[in-house]
Amino acid sequence: MKNIILFDPETRDQLLPLSFTRPVCELRVGILTIREKWERLLQTTASFITQDYLTDKFPITIGTDNFVINGSVLPTESLCRLIDQLGNNEALLKKGDLIAARLDEYQFMNLMNETEIEELAGFEIEDPDFIQIDHTWDIVKYNGEALAADFALITKGRASLPLDPSNRLIGDPAKLFIEPGAQILCSILNTTTGPIYIGKDAEIMEGCMVRGSFALCEHSTLKMGAKIYSATTIGPHSKVGGEVGNAVVMGYSNKAHDGFLGASVLGEWCNMGADSNTSNLKNNYEEVKIWDYSKKSFVKTGMQFLGLIMGDHSKCSINTMFNTGTVIGISSNIYGTGFPRNFVPSFSWGGAEGYQTYMLDKACATAERVMSRRNIPFTKEDRDILQHVFEQSSGFRQWEKKSLNLNIKPQEAM
Repeated sequence: MKNIILFDPETRDQLLPLSFTRPVCELRVGILTIREKWERLLQTTASFITQDYLTDKFPITIGTDNFVINGSVLPTESLCRLIDQLGNNEALLKKGDLIAARLDEYQFMNLMNETEIEELAGFEIEDPDFIQIDHTWDIVKYNGEALAADFALITKGRASLPLDPSNRLIGDPAKLFIEPGAQILCSILNTTTGPIYIGKDAEIMEGCMVRGSFALCEHSTLKMGAKIYSATTIGPHSKVGGEVGNAVVMGYSNKAHDGFLGASVLGEWCNMGADSNTSNLKNNYEEVKIWDYSKKSFVKTGMQFLGLIMGDHSKCSINTMFNTGTVIGISSNIYGTGFPRNFVPSFSWGGAEGYQTYMLDKACATAERVMSRRNIPFTKEDRDILQHVFEQSSGFRQWEKKSLNLNIKPQEAM
């Protein structure tokens, strides 16, 4: 069995705030996380090269023969074949960037210790057919394509449970897959625009309208009357209602009530208050700008539709309005009238009328209560990660350091 190690690429900071609390390969794009895709295609278990403060929760396993793979790359069968053909101390490159390398234990330890290693034989990949997730908005951009690929991978050679006759199916039945324990009643499902995947023990309540491509992962619920558009993924143990389109909910998060979530990404342990809405299109139809942590400024995305990027453990109150291209950090709580800023730093408490710091002990206590509801412990490793993010993000909280100029203006991304 191959020993694969997925590493955080240099673009990791461009994936903040989502990568604050996880290695890049733990991002969900399509149905599966990037790690889960690699593990399924290579039939093995992966470990991680990631940020130092994440290693206790996401450790590394070093073998005598190691395949080191870029954690931002979504695997394909052809790429896996190229990796299978790698000899020792050989590497695959894309325009000079490392995609994968095969290293023995001695070479790998030299690499980890930043000592001199033997020169690798690098091979440029011609006409690469894989996707790389280099920016937060790439998750929105490529989710439909990744979802279709994951659907084919997960369902190959398997039979779906039958659809209850109380439902109406429009399109090809072969593009609908229902895992054991899932329940769907009195809803309309349309596979003419893409596949629909319903995970183990998931539930679609009565009156929902679903247009593929769509994935509802295990133990998640689509609330009554929900309207779901293409390229949408609801990760495991989540509850979603209202209107959702081209959005990814990483998992363990709730948007249980009416309101629109479009072209957006929610991390884990997030909660959207009732009737909260995202704008995903500017009134002048121009390209959306969004906050980039690596550049400490707003950058162009090349996207016309882009809504909200929300980090883990963040929440908003009822009737919250998010402008086009808004980024919310980790463990923030947004409330009040008017639009919050287009960039809200981690551990912020407030809204358009002003912010204060959400202190670490209170944030951790809330996280522990929220996670316990799903019978998941809030561990020392989890607390240490949040403490690191709290300290690392302090410079972005303007009310703590008035002299810091981040060129943040209200509604800049409108």
